[in-house]
Order: sequence, then structure tokens, then C-alpha cells
Amino acid sequence: MNITITARKFKAHDTLKEFINAEVDSLQKFNDDILDVDVILSYVNSNISIKNAEIILKVPGQTLTAAESSDDFKKSVSSSVEKLTTQLKKLKSKKTSARVK
Repeated sequence: MNITITARKFKAHDTLKEFINAEVDSLQKFNDDILDVDVILSYVNSNISIKNAEIILKVPGQTLTAAESSDDFKKSVSSSVEKLTTQLKKLKSKKTSARVK
């Protein structure tokens, strides 16, 4: 699994990168076939300080995305990972129900 972190118009700290890697690695327990993960961090409005995190996850045959905005990048990343967890569980249940039929 390749993890790419892009910080738009700022430089992400190493602690934030480590946190993102740990969060994204936790997704592997829901699907072993994850190919690439792109994490895009940006400011929605630098004056208000709303931070946006978008995660694009590629599995064979599909691309899953989740985006979240909050006042902290860690909160945004965690919320996006929770959304992707739900999507991966749904994808897995669809695959298993297709096999049963």
C-alpha cells in the first residue's frame, strides 16, 4: 500500500504525517487489497482556519473517497478514515453476499 500525503500551501509536520500513516494503516484490517492512498490536506479558508482532509483510496476495480472539514487536521483525518471504514465494510459485505448467491 502506497501512502501519498499532499499538503497544499503549507508544510505538514512529521508528527501529523506519522498520525496520518497510523490512521490509514488501520484501514488494512478491513481490506487487504488496498493499492494506493492519497491524502490531501488543505485550508478551506485560511482566515477562519478551517482545515480540510480528503482521502482517496484505490482498491482493485474501485476508488473510494472521503472528505471532512474541521478546526484540526487530526480531527478531519480521523473523520475521513471513519467514513472510509464504513465504505470498506459495505464493499466487503457486497462481495460476500455476491459469493453466497
